Amino acid sequence: MNWKKIFGWLHLWLGLIAGLIVFIVAVTGAIYAVQPEISNITEPYRFVTVENKPFQPVTVLQAAAEKRMGGMKAFRILYGEREKGEVPIVQFFRREPYFYHNVYVNPYTGEVIKVLDRQKEFFKFILDGHMNLWLPQKIGHHVVGYGTLVFLVIIISGIVLWWPRNVARLKSSFKVKWGASPKRLNYDLHNVFGFYASWVIIFAVLTGLVWSFKWVSDAEFWLFSGGKARPVAVLKSDRAAVKDSSVINRSFEKVMAMYPGAEGYSVTIPANDSAVVACRAYPSGSQYYNGNYHYFDQHTGAEIAVNYMGKYENASIAEKASRMTYDIHVGSIFGIPGRLLMLLAALITASLPVTGFLIWWGKKKKKKKGASPGYSYRTLTLKARSPLSPCRSSSSSSSIPGSMAPLS
Repeated sequence: MNWKKIFGWLHLWLGLIAGLIVFIVAVTGAIYAVQPEISNITEPYRFVTVENKPFQPVTVLQAAAEKRMGGMKAFRILYGEREKGEVPIVQFFRREPYFYHNVYVNPYTGEVIKVLDRQKEFFKFILDGHMNLWLPQKIGHHVVGYGTLVFLVIIISGIVLWWPRNVARLKSSFKVKWGASPKRLNYDLHNVFGFYASWVIIFAVLTGLVWSFKWVSDAEFWLFSGGKARPVAVLKSDRAAVKDSSVINRSFEKVMAMYPGAEGYSVTIPANDSAVVACRAYPSGSQYYNGNYHYFDQHTGAEIAVNYMGKYENASIAEKASRMTYDIHVGSIFGIPGRLLMLLAALITASLPVTGFLIWWGKKKKKKKGASPGYSYRTLTLKARSPLSPCRSSSSSSSIPGSMAPLS
């Protein structure tokens, strides 16, 4: 029972401290979990009528987008599912000063359909709240990161508090008593739903820590590799060779021929004379972990062999674990059912700070009215067997280069 007291104290006060963070991150994470479906409905410019003729070459789409952007150099081009008529996206990105635009180009005609400022996009707003609480990035990133660590403690302590003392209480711990009083119903909503959600949301928390702290990312790779450090790949083109302007087109066509059934592709445009052409093919349009990466010398077109971040079938266990981080975080590792499950878990998590606060507030009011000394927080927590008090969740992602989602 001393351990119960310790975990109860941690669960209460850490939950009260982190409650607002949890609510914001969980709600924004729930919204972002269904971002693809919402975007498909609300962004008609992302689709064109499928035609029985070939796409324009990569360089044609690149040139059309760069002309519209006043000569600015494109960063990469994303291709979705051809059978669904998804429009290729030419992306323009820089970190300082921050600039991120998508240019949608008709793949059959090379005509620019729309220019989208990602800073003004709804889901960019949602993602900023999820990752930084709408604070400046250098501040918000740390607040969310350390809040994630706090939430991990809250989840563990909540499961300990929920755990039944005996078999007789086990059955009632798994179901909500819908016909009970409002106070008892609130306990059950917090305890029972929180217990179920904790086993899903904990994966979002652990993967969120990988993005929040480099030492967690390094530890993940070290653990799955058996004590090895993450490889650092240095890829360079032969600057002494004669430059061939058709290399980008030929490289992309080669990768498409390798993976004709892929539902998504991307081509990264070389940023300078020594950079390489990077092409990716994704078997599924909604999953990124199993993508195949190929790199080509931008001058000669020769493929450059790599031993890290190449073909998925050649990846080590550590690399596969690292690749799965985003898909686990949003639930897409199990496709649409997985994302719906993460959506449900995130919504439950968002409710837990509210129900947890009501439990605490009811106890506080009871004390002020002169409740018996025996009706304490310990009594409430034992009755509630609470898994998650006000807490935080980390659920969802970014399409910004080098961050969460590589193809959004």
